[in-house]
Formats: sequence, C-alpha cells, structure tokens
Amino acid sequence: MSTPVRKVLISEFGGPENVSVVTAPIPAPSPNEVQIKVLYASMGGADISMRQGAYPMQRKAPLTPGYALIGRVHQNGSACTKYRLGDLVACLTKYDAEAELCNQPEKHLVSVPEGLDLQQAVALVLDWNTAYGLAYRAAKISAGQRVFIHGISGSVGFAVLTLCKMQGAEVYGTASAVNHAAIREAGAMPFVYSDKNWMQAMKDVGGADIIYDALGFESWDESWNILAKGGLLVGYGGNFDLLTGAKPRSQPPQVIKLLARGMVPFCPYRTSFYYIDRDQKTFKPELVALFKMLESGAIRVPIRKMWALEEVPEAHRVWGKGPGIGAVIVKVTEDDRVGRQS
Repeated sequence: MSTPVRKVLISEFGGPENVSVVTAPIPAPSPNEVQIKVLYASMGGADISMRQGAYPMQRKAPLTPGYALIGRVHQNGSACTKYRLGDLVACLTKYDAEAELCNQPEKHLVSVPEGLDLQQAVALVLDWNTAYGLAYRAAKISAGQRVFIHGISGSVGFAVLTLCKMQGAEVYGTASAVNHAAIREAGAMPFVYSDKNWMQAMKDVGGADIIYDALGFESWDESWNILAKGGLLVGYGGNFDLLTGAKPRSQPPQVIKLLARGMVPFCPYRTSFYYIDRDQKTFKPELVALFKMLESGAIRVPIRKMWALEEVPEAHRVWGKGPGIGAVIVKVTEDDRVGRQS
C-alpha cells in the first residue's frame, strides 16, 4: 500500500528551475527494506551535480536527491527484524533522502545514539565520514605534516581540517576571503584560490606533504606543483566546473590522468583518488566512531545553513553564495518522539 509524501523532485537536468517540492506516493517497503521517517537530510555538491546531470553514473531524471539521512523507523519490511518502530537510524542513501519517507535496505542502516544533536549527526553520515577516511586511511595524517585542503570552509574540507589538527598537522587551504577569519580561528592558514598566491606560499615553506583536492581538472595540475618530495595528492571529487559555472565535464578521464601521474617510475610524488560507498567494510565502523566522537564532545560540526524541505528549490538557486563554514542540511520533518521513550 502506498503513502503520499512530500519530496524534492528534479524533473529534468539543468538549472534550479527544475527543482520543486511535490506530493507523490511511496510504496510500502519490500521484504528486506525499512521505511524511514526522515528527520534530517544532508545537502551538498553532489545534489547540484545531479541536478545538472553531471554526477558520475547517476540516475536519469526525474529523481529525488538527498545523499544521506537520519530518521526513525516507520515501517519494517516483512523480512526485517533488526530495528523496532521508532528506532533512530542513519543511512547513506545517495538518492531519495529529501522526502518525508524513504525506503532503504535494512542492511545499510546504522543505529544512532539517542540524545545526539541530529543536525550535527546527519553531516557525519557522508561529509565527516568521507573526511575520516581521507585523514586516517587515504593519507594517515601524522604530527608535523603540512596538509593543504582545497575548499577548507566546506563541510568535508572543514571536517578534514578538524581531524588533521587533532593529529597535530599544520593545515593550510583555500576558501573565500569572507571565511578566512573562521578558518584561522580553527587553526589553519587560509588563502584565496583564484589569486594563486597559495602556490608560491606553499613552495616557500617546502611544499605540502598531503594535498586534499575536491576540485579536480585544472586544480589537480596546480596542486601537483606544490607537493613536497614524497608528497601525496588525494583527489576526491571534481567540483571545479560546479564552482566556476563552466559546462560540466566528464570526471573519469581526469581521475585516470591523476592516478597515472603517480605511477610514473621514479616519480617523487604520489597520487590517489578517494570515494565513499556504503558497501565498504569501513563505512559503518567509521560512522559509529564519529557518533562516539560527537557524543563525547571530541568534535563539533558547524552548520552553515539549515533549509526546510519546502525551501530546497531556493537552496539550489543560491548555492555557493554567501559566507559561512561547514555543513548544509535539510530539516525534513519534526521528530514527534523527542522526549518520549523509544
């Protein structure tokens, strides 16, 4: 039996005018699925790329965006027994999180401790989990290393900054000038990407041991030039065209080029490309570790902006404009179990 819900819809690829909020039916969960009442969804560059039809191997339009969610179990499929109704869960969905109800395979759900700040917690599911893997696995940051982060004021970038500082690294990065004071307060040295002064500045200090670059394309070429001997360039995305307003280009050829650079014999630099997937064996334990870090106060997630579900079309229209650091999230529904026993 289907249920009518409010959800965001990208009707066709293109500009923000193709984003709307509609009422549409959602079917009952299949035997191995759990239907989740969505409380919060994350919003990021992937949503914008999907709207443009530029995200790698994405669904065809029409589609509902929303890469990650936190919500409560609303209905179990007939074969699902792990969670009770009302249990608080998180899920990396890739699609469909910006809707009042969302069906997801039970095996991909992760329990969320009651009492967490859910606005901060939803940013951990994708953005901070990506940062965790970047800091502790892709590069294994250690004290004294010089780390350079492009997009250091964004949700992933600021998370990487936080985790690298916790490891004792020296952190530098690019961000809009309006956010430089906040980046300095967090303990990093910010630069403006467009004036390229960061390139000479990093060469003057001996280069970067680790570079995290989510821009891709021409930015990877520039980042390559500021590596210290033995340094590592880690790509994780391809947002250059998104930020500059250029026509989106295919990312896979650029990733192949990046990886090939680090395979040249006797090359003094290394390269890698990082991505996150809910089927990775590291996904759940690293998310659980982040929930514990948030619960203990070891980390704090800055929220740049929270939009209501009905405001998501406006969020697409103003994306990338204005000051602020950290995560962008969507409040989808009210938690009617707050203060009650789960």
